[in-house]
Amino acid sequence: MYSLLDHISNPKDLRKLNPTQLPVLAKELREFIIDVVATKEGHLGASLGVVELTIALHYLFDTPNDLLVWDVGHQAYGHKILTGRKTVFHTNRQLNGIAGFPSRKESHFDTFGVGHSSTSISAALGMAIASNLKGETAKQHIAVIGDASLASGMAFEALNHAGVSKANLLIILNDNAIGIDPSVGALKEYLTRVKTDRKLAAQNNIIKALNFDYSGPIDGHNLPKLLTELERLKGVKGPKFLHVITTKGKGLQQAEQDQVTYHAPGKFDKMSGERIQKAASLYTKYQDVFGKTIVELAAKNKNIVGITPAMLTGSSLKFMFEKFPKRTFDVGIAEQHAVTLAAGMATQGLIPYCNIYSTFLQRAYDQVIHDVALQNLPVIFCLDRAGLVGEDGATHHGVFDLTYLRSIPNLIVFAPRTEIELRNILYTAQLGLKNPIAIRYPRGTGTIINWQKPFEKIEIGKGVQLKTGHEIAILSVGTIAKNVSEAIHLLKDSTGTAHFDMRFIKPLDAALLHHIFKRHKTIFTVEDGTIKGGFGSAILEFASEHNYQNNIKIIGIPDNFVAHGSISELQNKIGLSPSNLANLFSKT
Repeated sequence: MYSLLDHISNPKDLRKLNPTQLPVLAKELREFIIDVVATKEGHLGASLGVVELTIALHYLFDTPNDLLVWDVGHQAYGHKILTGRKTVFHTNRQLNGIAGFPSRKESHFDTFGVGHSSTSISAALGMAIASNLKGETAKQHIAVIGDASLASGMAFEALNHAGVSKANLLIILNDNAIGIDPSVGALKEYLTRVKTDRKLAAQNNIIKALNFDYSGPIDGHNLPKLLTELERLKGVKGPKFLHVITTKGKGLQQAEQDQVTYHAPGKFDKMSGERIQKAASLYTKYQDVFGKTIVELAAKNKNIVGITPAMLTGSSLKFMFEKFPKRTFDVGIAEQHAVTLAAGMATQGLIPYCNIYSTFLQRAYDQVIHDVALQNLPVIFCLDRAGLVGEDGATHHGVFDLTYLRSIPNLIVFAPRTEIELRNILYTAQLGLKNPIAIRYPRGTGTIINWQKPFEKIEIGKGVQLKTGHEIAILSVGTIAKNVSEAIHLLKDSTGTAHFDMRFIKPLDAALLHHIFKRHKTIFTVEDGTIKGGFGSAILEFASEHNYQNNIKIIGIPDNFVAHGSISELQNKIGLSPSNLANLFSKT
């Protein structure tokens, strides 16, 4: 099928080609990516946009001796295919298959593990400084970063250092004006002007002001121009910056026209590009429960504002943006800024709902502690994608939030069991809480069709009993309660098994816990967070504080990084599936 690609297993094979053959290879590489992703799913648009750049980099640079770092990694499919993983690319993001992002464990061509944005310049600069210290001054170091990622504070910090480092570092800006949603902010507007005003690029250039040798912008799909400029830059010493203009989704019409959807489109027809629609679910995604509920609340409470760091669509804050654009803020890939912005708004009487994926809030931990909790400002954190998220793997699983949040004074931590509970806690939070609150909910759909019930206030710090029993007590938090309930149904005799949804990880329902400890000899805790320092640890601390001697068993995410696979596959693998849980419960 592929006259050139079939004969390329690594960059050494690529370098045997004549430069005139490279456009043909680019066409074949694009088709290969489309062929596989159409049926296996994954990230599409970003990789299609950098096909020519990927080929040019591996063609001209001596990878892996020259060190190439991809930012985030959504765009690294072509890189993986050209570096020895073509025959296994169909296993991408599947259980026991290759990862969806570059991984040092997977290949020596993946020089740095990525998944979160804006790390590439810092990593590549660290590598370049190390090369200088070792006397390897001829070694090249390349970071490929998108315009959305470049706007992050971490990227600016690295640029600031790199500009005075004298390191042999080449930063390539892959400028397509879109991350997952369209890029935002003053830097994006500046880059847009640079594309049309060559004088601006030459004279009032931000990158030049930071001591970089700036070149561009050039067409990132023109291989001869790319090869010529990259060859020139190989001979330039010190920090260099190449501005490359690309089109996300290049080569697939639908992906070019609908870049947000085709970032990760699911299955689609590889010939027409049309998405293959899944059977419509009767249930609603938790992100949409959030998005639709906050619009209802904002319509009645003019002080409500919504904030997200570059996840307007992913968080479903897009619904509020459509209805209340002046009260909805996409701040770009800037989690730290998002949190402290929310804190500043809270000081002035606004009610900020700060929606950040659980795994990304890790990037703003100091701001949560120092700027929000220390000042006891009632910011409402909505942590989407909590727990296992599936095929995105270890960089994206939201399994640490219970642990890293429950140690913070003043902060309320809540995990809704259902869509109705999420709706009601969102309502409760804007009634006048005196403390900040973190609400964590999973990726995927709920289990209730008619969840848009009249609002009810939730009493802070109160759990509920879901099933009675006088022998074993199972304590769960959040939507993992569904697996627990199913596990109880699998037991031969469940009459002695009680089930409690604690709901609040902080503050714990002390009265309910005393009741449980006095009536049940064996207690299980179940959570979709790490067992080290999480909900189960909180229960152990409670038992220790009150001198209870009950048999307590903690079930949750083990003390290792969980790889990629479907959520059901991963739950089965680590012992959180209903059948796994039933087996554990029955052994007592």
